[in-house]
Amino acid sequence: MEKLRYGLEKGSKKHPCPYCNKKTFVRYIDTETNKYLPDQYGRCDRESKCSHHLNPYLDGYVKEIQVQEQGDHSKFTTKWKARPKKAIPSIQQDKPINFDTETYKQTLNPKRYGQNIFIQNLLKNIPFPFEAKAIEKVISLYYLGTIAKGYRKGAVTFPFIDKDLNIRAVQVKQFDKSNHTIGTDFLHSIIEKDYRQNNKPCPEWLELYLNQDKRVTCLFGEQLLTKYPSNPVALVEAPKTAIYGALYFGLPGQPENLIWLAVYNKSSFNLNKIKALEGRHILVFPDLSKDGSTFDEWEAKAKEFEKQLTKTHFKFSTLLEQLAPELDKRKGNDLADYLINHDWRKFQLKSEIEFGNQEPEIKPILNENERARINTIRGEIEELEANVSIQQSEISRLGNECKTLESTFIQAAKRCSPKWYTNQLTGEPQGKNRLLQLIYWC
Repeated sequence: MEKLRYGLEKGSKKHPCPYCNKKTFVRYIDTETNKYLPDQYGRCDRESKCSHHLNPYLDGYVKEIQVQEQGDHSKFTTKWKARPKKAIPSIQQDKPINFDTETYKQTLNPKRYGQNIFIQNLLKNIPFPFEAKAIEKVISLYYLGTIAKGYRKGAVTFPFIDKDLNIRAVQVKQFDKSNHTIGTDFLHSIIEKDYRQNNKPCPEWLELYLNQDKRVTCLFGEQLLTKYPSNPVALVEAPKTAIYGALYFGLPGQPENLIWLAVYNKSSFNLNKIKALEGRHILVFPDLSKDGSTFDEWEAKAKEFEKQLTKTHFKFSTLLEQLAPELDKRKGNDLADYLINHDWRKFQLKSEIEFGNQEPEIKPILNENERARINTIRGEIEELEANVSIQQSEISRLGNECKTLESTFIQAAKRCSPKWYTNQLTGEPQGKNRLLQLIYWC
């Protein structure tokens, strides 16, 4: 492969950016002469704020050099009038710039799921693998995709799609064989790096997308709210946890079933995202934290949200906070860390979740034989408790008798003592009583 003559300068040296004036600009250099190209050619490292990048191969500069390569290069650079692309100002836009739909569709190629580590773990590597049919349904509902090549090869994509089916952002997650996270990225960042490494210009949609400050501006799974308008919602922090919740507790096929959604991270539990849930009942499962700060923060926010959103009610599950050991709290475990160790069949076939004023609980459905067995055991327990009560009463009676016998024996022991006899015989005369004593002992 032919080495390019012009490239970005190696090392950590930075120059003032001609567009944002920050010293974050890497200039292009002629590798044959080690001289800089005109100062507008380079790339600003402020990806989200500036994103200026002018490539000399793309605007005709290199071609002009090749045409005039016999001329004086230093003079040529002063005469050359580059046509740099206009930097897009970084402003807060009223309407968000969405991720390109056609680009994302490439991750949904069915042939890719065979190398999707997250999906394959759910099918065969976790303690209680799921059925293929359930996995296919989850993939379809949440539009889960796969990264097929590059440094994130085999990673799963979690798209944040709003109610209008616009893709706001695409989180990329790499997992190990136990489905523990080992890498996190965003698809727009991966694509941008690929273009830059190959000295290619980014598509216009990507330039616009990169220039906005906020990208994850909706809930993960938000598109399901339109499809299931009356279902209650279960809200967690991470997309992975939402997927586990849907697989364990059932998909929103029935009006009473929960729609499992995720906010993205702790700070994303905010009104801008939560307003999509207006008019719903929301069951919230905050991640654990060392001092319960996440739970307290979210609960306080929810009370304010209820004041601003009509007919919106939040219920916080305290199960993890009450039952989790301190080590799990320090590690920041979430609901998925506990579900993974249980058989999903017991949750779907023998349990139901109730949403109401009481803490949600799992109620096993028993057959007649199981109910009869439980009643028999209860009867045996009551009989044992009655016997224990009788035994305790008998023990108390015998204890009192023992105390009486003990007192009698003490008195008898005293009478057998020579000292007791001596005191009785040598004491001062006591009238009739003294006379009776002398008669008795004689």
